[in-house]
Amino acid sequence: MIGLTGAVRVMVATKPVDFRKGAEGLASLVRETMGADPFSGAVYVFRAKRADRIKLVFWDGTGVVLVAKRLEDGEFRWPKAEDAVLHLTAAQLSALLEGLDWRRVHAVRETRVPALPG
Repeated sequence: MIGLTGAVRVMVATKPVDFRKGAEGLASLVRETMGADPFSGAVYVFRAKRADRIKLVFWDGTGVVLVAKRLEDGEFRWPKAEDAVLHLTAAQLSALLEGLDWRRVHAVRETRVPALPG
């Protein structure tokens, strides 16, 4: 699948889109509705009206990649459908793609290194 690292930027369009659109149509939506560059290397996530379908579009350096997934059982956890763009971490995107509640995934917390006694 996608080699997601902590450095990848993920932007989610919270409003459902027409799922008949292909890679070029979704890339134009990235520009028009998200105000972003579809060739920046970020992953752009779109939802259908039905909550069991998701599409991702991104530039991998050689071309535009389109990933589509439909859950056989259950629904993806989506935020409220409004005209907004939501930013996710790579870990949250991985949870979303698995059908898990991505809101329960938190950033790694840094721990203090204990001081030496003395």
